[in-house]
Amino acid sequence: MKKTNEQAIAGRIIWMIIQYVSLLFFSFVAVIPVVSCVITAFKTDTEYQNTNVMTLPESWLNFENYIRAFDKANMGRGFINSAIILVCVLLISTFIGTQLAYVLDRFKFFGNGLIRNLFLFASQLPGVAMQVALYEIMYKLHFINSMVGYIILMCGTDIISIYIYIQFFENIDYSLDESAIVDGANYFTIFYKILLPLLKPAIVTSCILKGVGTYNEYYCANLYLQDKTRVNTVATSLYTFVGPLGSKYNLICAGVIISLLPALIVFITCQKQIYSGLTQGAVKG
Repeated sequence: MKKTNEQAIAGRIIWMIIQYVSLLFFSFVAVIPVVSCVITAFKTDTEYQNTNVMTLPESWLNFENYIRAFDKANMGRGFINSAIILVCVLLISTFIGTQLAYVLDRFKFFGNGLIRNLFLFASQLPGVAMQVALYEIMYKLHFINSMVGYIILMCGTDIISIYIYIQFFENIDYSLDESAIVDGANYFTIFYKILLPLLKPAIVTSCILKGVGTYNEYYCANLYLQDKTRVNTVATSLYTFVGPLGSKYNLICAGVIISLLPALIVFITCQKQIYSGLTQGAVKG
């Protein structure tokens, strides 16, 4: 019996060691690209060409790369454009998505289930496979190199957000709607005055997912916003340093760190609301 207990304790210790080793290994794998990016961002052109990516720079006070990246890549204009796109996309997507989820959940009509299934089917289609037809549509509508066209494209039906809203609505008792109807409220009043404030956790969750995807989006921004001097975004501005004669990765890394700062500031400032929204949204869903 004693030997069995010792074997069980030894097994738990071995399993705990494996867990910690795995955690340290995968943490190292996740952190090493960021560390490499920070090191490279402080290197001069000569240092970058003659050293490997993990060799420390001679000076940690060399901010010339950041200045050059911000200036030559026109990142100031990129931040302004990205901010405009992000605000418009979040407002429009939230406005449309919450109302659509309200209709699909609260009103039972012929084709309700079909619409939900079509949304699920659409979420399984790879976006790249539809780009030929989508590009033709954008071209015919003169939305190439158009901020308005790109915003409309990014505001396209967000399947994940709609399902988050629907699942949240399903956890709100119908008695709220019935009580409001008895008091003389119409459907618009019920939605905007009663139900929409209750959707705050789901809206926060959806905005985080949509906002991160929009801010980091590169493929469509590079494809449809081709004039990089006028309608560039933060994600596409760093393409300036990529060319047939080589890529200046020290400037690209500096630009990457600059582009991370706004998201980092927002996260540190609003982390309480972000964690609260994600947690409540997950529980309600």
